[in-house]
Amino acid sequence: MITRLSKASMVLAIALFASLVAFGNITDYGSNFAFVKHVFMMDTIFPDATIKYRAIETPWIHHAGYIFIIALETVTAALCWIGGFRLLAARSLPAPAFQTAKTLAIAGLTLGFLTWQVSFMSVGGEWFGMWMSETWNGVPDAFRFFITILGVLIYVVMPDTDLN
Repeated sequence: MITRLSKASMVLAIALFASLVAFGNITDYGSNFAFVKHVFMMDTIFPDATIKYRAIETPWIHHAGYIFIIALETVTAALCWIGGFRLLAARSLPAPAFQTAKTLAIAGLTLGFLTWQVSFMSVGGEWFGMWMSETWNGVPDAFRFFITILGVLIYVVMPDTDLN
């Protein structure tokens, strides 16, 4: 029982985290939008970087990218909230039923991993050279986020046995 409660609690912790990130991005749109804008514009990476041709200076694309990130964070939060509460509700059920209850939690954790790994680490970090910016480098934070989510995902997908 404690393992099942632990799994549900960890999924709910990720739900809380994703909710706070999405909430912060929505309620402090301007500050956090500046981050996305500078990453897209590549205006703070190494001055002699030859990848600056990848920069996007179109404001509506900056907003669309930021809104897409907020949407991913929001859906991650929603899936994890629902999935975590489903795990709590199924905590006393037989192992196959508890395994079935993991579906939305796994979906939310996977989306969260993909959000921070693909959006920030791959696209922002590598394609737009975010790692070269002293001011707008979100790679270390993104890494911390998606590794935490990945750890929870691995734990949640581990098979459960029937309760004694």
